[in-house]
Amino acid sequence: MMLWNEILIRYGELTTKGRNRKDFIHRLKNNIKYTFSDIAPLTVQAERDRMYIKLDNEKQFEVLMEKLPSVFGIQSFSPVAICDREIENIQQLAQKIMDRYKDQQITFKVEVHRSDKTYPLKTYDIQLAVGGFLLKHNPNLSVNVKNPDVELRIEIRKEAAYLMSEIIYGAGGMPVGSNGKSLLLLSGGIDSPVAGYLMMKRGVRIDAIHFYSPPYTSEQSLQKVKDLANELTKFGSSIHLHVIPFTELQVLIKDSVPKEMLMTTTRRVMMKVADRVREEIGALGLVTGESLGQVASQTLESLTAINEVTNTPILRPLISFDKLDIIDIAQKIGTYEISIKPYEDCCTIFTPANPKTRPKIDRVTYFESQVDFEEYIERAVKNREIYTLPEKRMKVEKFKHLL
Repeated sequence: MMLWNEILIRYGELTTKGRNRKDFIHRLKNNIKYTFSDIAPLTVQAERDRMYIKLDNEKQFEVLMEKLPSVFGIQSFSPVAICDREIENIQQLAQKIMDRYKDQQITFKVEVHRSDKTYPLKTYDIQLAVGGFLLKHNPNLSVNVKNPDVELRIEIRKEAAYLMSEIIYGAGGMPVGSNGKSLLLLSGGIDSPVAGYLMMKRGVRIDAIHFYSPPYTSEQSLQKVKDLANELTKFGSSIHLHVIPFTELQVLIKDSVPKEMLMTTTRRVMMKVADRVREEIGALGLVTGESLGQVASQTLESLTAINEVTNTPILRPLISFDKLDIIDIAQKIGTYEISIKPYEDCCTIFTPANPKTRPKIDRVTYFESQVDFEEYIERAVKNREIYTLPEKRMKVEKFKHLL
């Protein structure tokens, strides 16, 4: 027989929302149902300050406990056991819960909340009855009311008694999709997946775009990007990955601008392509993994030159991060080991030995004006390949003939 009957979810930051609170809660509920579609049907009951997931079997419980910490919008959650309101039955259920700690010497306290004020026993009476019962039957337990190892919480409602003994912290943030959609420039390195993760944590739904330049970049590099996008889906949303055939454009850039400006113009053209895709899919912003001063293309002058090609908001959540801080997040979210696989992306080919770190916009625009990039940009956007992750890709392979 299952010990736990439901999981209680606490919203955290969502409780600060005013008139829009219902929209945020509804989004979180939908994200939970999406994330756990493999154990559907799932009964989710949303209230103003908390949410409940009913448990039908042990498999549901195990999967929920494993994945709930990755769902944004959840401050914390607790497994809940339920019984009728007879004090003897509450004592017996409390014993089953505390049996999980029978091999440990631990301290505990009993915390009681009487939602139903008509219940005949007062708070202190319940604490005394349950605490005394546990001390009598469990020599490994001792009381510590200030800083216990385990806090056994009992809530008395009109219909039943609800017991819990642990609080598991969630990912926090806002439900994915509650703050619109943006397009992530996903390179395959360490930084851009972390940028996507941080934007998702603030409620932004992410689609991704990747620039693929066969034969200069391999199928393994493309698979690495798919794996990174797939890893991000565990935080509560599917991701459409737009793969841009970039070889033609990248060779054209190499043949058209001075070597020292190659990197700046490449980034500017990428931004133009990304902005076209963003407009088609109805996204509101572009997201990059740039960190100020980390490489030559990420100086303030270079970022200003890149920004100049679009009026779309460019969101850079890592702009002030140290590299070690970014690596730490990448390791925690599971993208680091994928990112360090030794497959080059298009950003590393044709890289000049001495790129401009402080490009002049007037010189950049002068050399770019000598070439009509428009036709090539339109063709790249039109011929892109779209994958839906974690599901199967939407189109057949288009790049085989280039390898």
